[in-house]
Amino acid sequence: MRQIATRILATFAYSAMAVIGSASIIGGIEPWKAALLAGVASCAQVIEKLARAYADDGKITQEELNAAFDVKGKKAPAIRRSTNQK
Repeated sequence: MRQIATRILATFAYSAMAVIGSASIIGGIEPWKAALLAGVASCAQVIEKLARAYADDGKITQEELNAAFDVKGKKAPAIRRSTNQK
């Protein structure tokens, strides 16, 4: 759980830092507001991916965890689906 929390904080940080310069170019947006919005949006995407993986079978594998945090722009591996069908 600690690893997930620190990775979410890292996601927030790199997303926020990426827009601080952009916010200064676009008039009317305070840099801290733009950074906060970018950080929250990125974290929400990661949390959504983790929630979907957990809802599928009640577990989050290391592969699913790494796929949720994939930031390299490469295609994330498909999330494993449960074979138990009712």
